[in-house]
Amino acid sequence: MNIYLVIIIGSLIAAWFLGMLSDRLSAKAMQPTPPEELSDVFDEKTYAESRAYTLESMKFSTVSETCNTVVLVAAILFGGFNLLDLIARAADVGPIPTGLLFIGGLALIAGLIGLPFETYHTFILEKRFGFNTTTVSTFIMDRIKGIVLTALIGGALVAGILLFLRETGSYAWLLCWGFAVILSLGLTYVAPTWILPLFNKFTPLEDGELRDKLEAFADKAGFELSGIFVMDGSKRSTKGNAFFTGFGKRRRIALFDTLIKEMSADEIVAVLAHEVGHAKLGHIKKGLALGILKTGVIFYLMSLFLESEGLFAAFGMEHQSLYAGLVFFVLLYTPLSLALSIAANRLSRKHEFEADAFSARTTGRPDTLISALKKMSASHLSNPTPHPLTVWLEYSHPPVLARIKALAAVNTQPR
Repeated sequence: MNIYLVIIIGSLIAAWFLGMLSDRLSAKAMQPTPPEELSDVFDEKTYAESRAYTLESMKFSTVSETCNTVVLVAAILFGGFNLLDLIARAADVGPIPTGLLFIGGLALIAGLIGLPFETYHTFILEKRFGFNTTTVSTFIMDRIKGIVLTALIGGALVAGILLFLRETGSYAWLLCWGFAVILSLGLTYVAPTWILPLFNKFTPLEDGELRDKLEAFADKAGFELSGIFVMDGSKRSTKGNAFFTGFGKRRRIALFDTLIKEMSADEIVAVLAHEVGHAKLGHIKKGLALGILKTGVIFYLMSLFLESEGLFAAFGMEHQSLYAGLVFFVLLYTPLSLALSIAANRLSRKHEFEADAFSARTTGRPDTLISALKKMSASHLSNPTPHPLTVWLEYSHPPVLARIKALAAVNTQPR
């Protein structure tokens, strides 16, 4: 028995099983009536919709994840990867272009398999509960733009990695690591002005009460912003949100137009204060440092297994290649990836509690952020009582009830 095959198939099935178990336990953990802390935003009708939306989302997740897992396991066991490799090699275009054809072909197949699920989720599931505002033309253009960007950026990344692996010997993983980090940081820097506007329109927030309060808080917190923008989130969904983009002097905040409609100016300030808290408390720098370290570990481990004959035998390959080794290592890495994801989510939840507390202390109004979190939970039809296993596996943010209780205990008195 091939040990690599056992690890890969076993980890794929284990990840699928954990996801199914998580959904089943969360479904059982849902209460028949809304928690008392949320009774002011979840009336009987809204809570019933929340339960229905959560259950339908779980059913959708079960079908899509089962389909993806079955297709992937079948491709491994029945030689799908070898067949695609033979097709790519038949083009006879050289090692690196062949690698791009192989990996691009895998991405195309995955996209085609996922397209029916994306379509159903957008135009049936989300529409059924009043969230979807995406038109067919917007949906199609989003996919076309995504394919083009993936081909350009992903192609450049893969080509660079393959070049380093072929030409630079035993320390190639170091160069691959540096190249990937530089490309990632560069994309983060240019995303606000070059990439995000390809998908959404960003308009400077007009003068008025909201802008005055946001700028006043940023000044008070000593946090420099290059701009405050309104994003046309309503172009795709009724769900509201806010986020920071860029870093350094190019930091800007983007507020969904849907968020502005559903929240008061003070609540939006509390949300901004939470995001500022991430920067002031060093969460962004820590996340960046951990991400860079994780990338280095991945490339180092990859260098150890990249040309293992047993790994290629597990996929029934007739030929060994660097590009196929990259793909196979990603699948071999699944157990460690799951473990690191759980650890990262745990750290993220800790940071969210800390950013909530920062918002409460700097605004002096924990009740305002509590109100904002309640409104967002209700408008998104979120499940307020997920099972602990679901939180442990999947949640990068604490459940809303835990955040409300923690905020209520924050001491806002000057130290």
